[in-house]
Parts: sequence; structure tokens; C-alpha cells
Amino acid sequence: MTGKLKVTVVGAGLGGLTAAAALLKHGCEVTVLEQAGELGEIGAGVQLSPNAMKVMRALGLEKAVLDVAFEPGSHVIRSWKSGRVLSSTRLKGPLHAAYGAGYYGFHRADLHRVLQQAVPAEHVRLGAKCSKVRIGPQGASVVLEDGSELASDAVVGADGVHSVVRAALMGEESPRFTGNVCWRGLVPAEAMPPGAISPDMVVWFGPGASFIYYYVRGGKLVNWVAMCEAPEWRSESWKFEGDRNELIERYKHWHPTVRELIAKSDRYLKWALLDRDPLPRWTQGAVTLLGDAAHPMLPYLAQGACMAIEDGYAVAASLARHPGDVPAALKAYEAERRERTARVQLLARARSVENHLHSPLAQVKRNFRYALQRFTDPSKHTYKIEWIYGHDVTA
Repeated sequence: MTGKLKVTVVGAGLGGLTAAAALLKHGCEVTVLEQAGELGEIGAGVQLSPNAMKVMRALGLEKAVLDVAFEPGSHVIRSWKSGRVLSSTRLKGPLHAAYGAGYYGFHRADLHRVLQQAVPAEHVRLGAKCSKVRIGPQGASVVLEDGSELASDAVVGADGVHSVVRAALMGEESPRFTGNVCWRGLVPAEAMPPGAISPDMVVWFGPGASFIYYYVRGGKLVNWVAMCEAPEWRSESWKFEGDRNELIERYKHWHPTVRELIAKSDRYLKWALLDRDPLPRWTQGAVTLLGDAAHPMLPYLAQGACMAIEDGYAVAASLARHPGDVPAALKAYEAERRERTARVQLLARARSVENHLHSPLAQVKRNFRYALQRFTDPSKHTYKIEWIYGHDVTA
């Protein structure tokens, strides 16, 4: 192969833009195809743990992302009705000491804008919807809905949970409804009573439901996430507006802080939590996947974005290490990433059960286990597992 490696990235989400930024740093010729008419992200929060923050550092973006972040002081677990603290563990300080980076909350749009700035506009084609992928003996091509075709040395499918690229590699899938839905919203910090929202990441455990809040946008907004059991609901779109009254009714017996955050929200985004088994492979020839296209995760570990960001860096690094053999580079990337991401997928699935226990005895056992964490090394806690946070894909 002569000249620059030509790579097409399908999808301009957090993972796709991370891949593009890393590929550009390695001197590749990059085109990002995005089906939307303009770049942007939904109005919701996202958390980056130390493993993902190390990628931001390696890309030279750490200062820019910290300018729009909020660093929670502690991880606090509370009981759903009384608000009793079940566990409180310091994040700010101990995580830096243990892993060399911190844990932060972001508005997705703010983080997305930082990544956009790392990928010049001439590398991004908007309104470019992928309809199929062709894998050739040398390279691959993406066919767009308008009939045009873009050939390249490698194609990276970063097109999310409903990935066209994944369907081309693996065929259509049948995900399982978990029996849970997720709601999200944002509340201006100034709309809440003074002292009502602590500067922490707070998780509330209840029977058949959980609730999380944390600050984003430097403390100007409070992001909340409600996950609860619900009848059959199949829409995975993050743009669907749910019924405010439905959510208020679902949490009407919860702690007043939870109820007030729900009542004062700007929007009520609702989607189904569908579960998928880890894929047996996600690479074929010059085509591979990353992020939700490869390993969509339930949100109970807050690692979906982190894994996509790790993937983006890893696929670029592997292509840079094997510039003359793209299939080998992509197979090496998959070999590096697949076991790790599958492990996170399965742990998130298990956590979905633990967070929503109905049995009073099971709740007592779980709460006691979390209470014991006050007396142990914070880097070894069950919700902050060292192999997740301590991993450095940039090393």
C-alpha cells in the first residue's frame, strides 16, 4: 500500500469522532459519514471515568473537556424513600491517586463539541446515510442512500445501536426487552433549593427502579436518569418524548429530592432498554465496528461512551501499527477489545438486576455489602472495578 491510509468512519458520535481524531493524528486520510444534517448530540448527561479520560489526554483534549466538565466529590448510594445513605465513597482525589485521572460528568453536547473541534469540518460529510457496505478483496466501500459510493482502505462502523455496518457483517438481530425503560432529563441547578443537590454522583436504589443524578456543564445543570420496570416498550430512540405524568406517577412515593428533579425537568426522554449478547466477532476483511455498533451496553455501569472512546483510540492505533495489512490490523484491534467489552456488557447486565431488587432480604444483603465499602480501598469497590478504571488503552 502506498500513500496515506484511507479510512471511512460511519457515524459521528462520540466513538466515531474519537476514532477520526486519532486516525488524523496518525496521518490517515479520514472521511466521517454522518446521516444527520448537522452535528449534535441529545440533551443528556454522560460520564467519563479515568480509562476514557486517558484517551482525551492522549488526543490533547483533556483541558478542553475539563473546561466543560463537573467532577463529583463522591459516589453516594441512597435508599429510595428515606434517602438514608447506604454507601459514600470519595471519588475526587482517590481516583487520581489510583488511576492517574478523574471521573467527570458532562452534557453530551459539550463533550461532542470538543471532539468536533479535533476533526476539521472538511473530514465530515453530513446528510450521508449509509445503506450498505461492500467488502472487496482490497478495501471496502460504503454505498449511500443517494446511490453514491465511497471506497477506502478500511471502514469503521460507528453508527450506533441500529448499525447498518453491523447488519452487513452479522445480519439482522433480535434484541431482548429487559423489562426496563430509561428516562432522562435536565434541570437548571438554580431551580433547585439551596443544598438540595449535593456535588456528588448520587444513586438511589428502590424496588424495581433506580434513580441517578449528577451535575454537568460545570455545575450549571443537574442531569438525572430514571431506570424502572415497565410494560413492553420497544423504541430505542433517544429522541422520544415520554409522558411526564407517567414518570411522576411511577416515582410518586420516592424521596422528595427525586420527585422535585422529575417535576422540574425540561424534557422527558424515554427509551427501552434492550439487551444483546456479546458478538462472536465484529470484523470482516477491511470492515470493523466500534462502540454501540459492536457492543451495545445497558447503562448500569456508565461505560457505553467510555468503551466507544477506548475503541476509537484502539482501532486507530492498530491501523497505524499495521499500515500495509488492514485486515490484520482490524483483527488485532478486535482481539484487543472484544473480551474486555464483552466482560463490561455482561457486568452491566448483572448490575441491572442488583440495582432493582424486590426481595427485602436481598436488598438488605446488597445494602450491607455497599456499607462495608466505607472501610475498604475505594479503588477496589464493586462499582469501580480496577480492571475497568485502571485500563489505559493509550499505553
